[in-house]
Amino acid sequence: MSEQSGYSEGDLRNTGMALKHDREWDYELERIIEAVDERDAEKVGLQFPEGLKRRGPQVADDLRELLPDDVTILLSGQPCYGACDLDTYLMKRTDVFVHFGHSPMKNTDKVIYVPLFSNVDVFPIMEESMEELEVGDIGLVTTAQHMNHFERMREWLEERGFDVHTRRGDDRLTHEGQVLGCNYASADIDADQVLYVGGGKFHPLGLAMEHPDKTVVIADPVNNVVTVADTEKFLKQRYGAVHRAMDAEKWGVIFCTKIGQGRWDIAQDIIDENENAYLITMDEVTPDRLRNFDMDAFVNTGCPRITTDDGPRFHKPMLTPGEYEIAVGNEPLDSLEFDTFHGTW
Repeated sequence: MSEQSGYSEGDLRNTGMALKHDREWDYELERIIEAVDERDAEKVGLQFPEGLKRRGPQVADDLRELLPDDVTILLSGQPCYGACDLDTYLMKRTDVFVHFGHSPMKNTDKVIYVPLFSNVDVFPIMEESMEELEVGDIGLVTTAQHMNHFERMREWLEERGFDVHTRRGDDRLTHEGQVLGCNYASADIDADQVLYVGGGKFHPLGLAMEHPDKTVVIADPVNNVVTVADTEKFLKQRYGAVHRAMDAEKWGVIFCTKIGQGRWDIAQDIIDENENAYLITMDEVTPDRLRNFDMDAFVNTGCPRITTDDGPRFHKPMLTPGEYEIAVGNEPLDSLEFDTFHGTW
């Protein structure tokens, strides 16, 4: 996420991780080499998330030194923001396809997932978070990058008198206690407070929206800060978008063609019920790509972060499916909630 001036206080583009730590990851090169040998592979595809693309050439160089000369390494240049965002074009044209930086969303023999666990020490910031927590029942959640510390986090809290509640969530989640930017089912636990250990504010804000009855404490070991999730500014931004869309007549309904982001049934329902709604299929949803469509407002049935992170950048209101229902009068204004994904593909 870029950090430019002039964003509204509720704009989540201001809340991405600032990399303040030197990081070293295990790229699991031996596992990749074994897969190349087993499959007698000639082409190996590597896909990195946006923040790690700069590491791609070095990883490719390391593999070239270890693999036979006749093996070709291909780097994906497609945007990538999660395990739901695989480069299917490259995947179909390589013998081994490696996806770095995320946990598998669905078991498949076609993809090697390398999660790239963080080496940041989470326990100093957890110690600071004790000032915001009450000893008793507590939920514990984190992101894929910190799952290597999860069991020790649980033990650490238990040693300090907490009764720690965790669960895996649904099929979209790989690990117990894991949350995604679009799924917080792991926080469906019997506790009034949840400790989120991880970088950024997007995940805990979504968690707080999804579970408004819980206090969400953010222990951010990347930025070295402890805060309590506050949804007020974010809600103001979303209510503003809904109000601007209430007079819309022509709606663009976006169906995302990325492998793990399509919600066809939701898009089709809107089209069937609104004669002034038009289905737009896209792989990458950006303001520039929508600017030439003569619409009064848009509904995004793809990744929720398109709406919440980038919503203010679009030239017309960009709503989630739930917000659309409010804007057209099918649901009351107070039914606004965070858009989440369930299931895989």
